[in-house]
Amino acid sequence: MPRILKNQTHWEGLYYYRKSVVLYQMTVAFCRRFLPARGDRTVDQMVQAARSGKQNIVEGLADGVTSTEMELKLLNVARASLKELREDYLDYLAAHSLPRWEPGHPRYDALLAFCRAHNDLADYEPHFAAWTDEETANCAVTLCHMVDKMLTTVLARKERDFAENGGIRERMTAARLGRRQTQNEEIAALRTRIAALEAENASLRAQLEKCNPNPQPPTPDPLDT
Repeated sequence: MPRILKNQTHWEGLYYYRKSVVLYQMTVAFCRRFLPARGDRTVDQMVQAARSGKQNIVEGLADGVTSTEMELKLLNVARASLKELREDYLDYLAAHSLPRWEPGHPRYDALLAFCRAHNDLADYEPHFAAWTDEETANCAVTLCHMVDKMLTTVLARKERDFAENGGIRERMTAARLGRRQTQNEEIAALRTRIAALEAENASLRAQLEKCNPNPQPPTPDPLDT
């Protein structure tokens, strides 16, 4: 019988979730070191965007057990939040006349290789207090881009699955139809068994009649007279 609930995705092992954890903690450290403690709304906006990216991945994958539609919406919210965060880092680089490390920059390839090879907070956290604002911002931009690409791939796959298999309503309908089909098969099997037993019973009666072709009539009960 088809299942109604999907298997829960364990997001702790997913690269895009693990990198989103890094982005959140990196953003908190960046804002504390390089942005004013008070009077700058950018701090709240960046931290909230980083948190939203991480939390909506968790909530989306959790809701995906029952609702593919909600999963798609929340994962797209996560993607949008990290795009916003990336833009904030790019704005910081531009506002402080710092270079963006793009292909051709002498440090771009090493940064890209580092971000590809490392997914966990433990790999990045030792650098939070040592990297300059230029280094941290460019690392964050690269991570945002990577997570965005991963989420884009995940969303495309889940959209195809939804188009082909539907959501929970379709799974519930399939489960009901599957259960009904099972019940019909069970009833048909019982009817076949009953018919076989009736045929066997008739055969046994016929054999008994052959063994005793002239049965004596039953003795009248004297109480009936």
